[in-house]
Amino acid sequence: MRPRIAGELHPDQVGLDRHGLRALPRPTASATGTHRERDRDLHSRGAAMRTGIIGTGRIGSTLARILVAAGHQVVLANARGPQTLDPLVAELGRAASAAHPAEAADRAELLVLMVPFERVRGLLPPYAVQDKVLVDATNAFGGPGTPADLGGRGSSDLVAEWYPGAQVVKSLNTMHFETLAVAGTAPGERLAHFTAGDDMKSKEIVAGIITDLGFAPVDTGPLHSGGILQQPGGPLFNRPLTEAQALAWISH
Repeated sequence: MRPRIAGELHPDQVGLDRHGLRALPRPTASATGTHRERDRDLHSRGAAMRTGIIGTGRIGSTLARILVAAGHQVVLANARGPQTLDPLVAELGRAASAAHPAEAADRAELLVLMVPFERVRGLLPPYAVQDKVLVDATNAFGGPGTPADLGGRGSSDLVAEWYPGAQVVKSLNTMHFETLAVAGTAPGERLAHFTAGDDMKSKEIVAGIITDLGFAPVDTGPLHSGGILQQPGGPLFNRPLTEAQALAWISH
């Protein structure tokens, strides 16, 4: 099991159970529909994209399930080979397929890294992610429950250094997998997922995916400063916030 982090919140502690959020009324269907239509136009039709997910543990598998439920196609990869993903692909149906990591990167329009941080360097040939949006959803730990000491650098700064041709966006790494599984379709105010990056168009694409999943995208700024806010030890890591709470925190 993943080690617990000091101060980490379990879903039960933020009013979440396996059936969803016990929260305030959600926006009306018409308002939500208008908002989603606007965001999909702005964010390059996120639901039409094929998303590659490298790393199929609890968090990667959860992301795959909610992406498919939201109308996305997914290409899954892990270190053990595509044949080990047959049960998950069968569960997800025709919208899912499996491949080796480099093949998944080649077939996907957007790629999400959900492997342990120490496996990121050298995981992919740099050409496989050239000019692609690469979502760094990894978390750097130096030991059980201890954020890694990166000498003041953000973990996503290193990912961008290792894959210089990619447009790296830090996102989808701050939420407990049980929360991710149900919160996007639960009643109540949308929870925030954060984006940090140096390319605005890439952040908009990721924001469109987040919106499709039923969450609120909140921009934390450039890759370095915004990414540090999200990584282990940062103030936004594993801290479920509603859209209003997140925007208030960012603007304070």
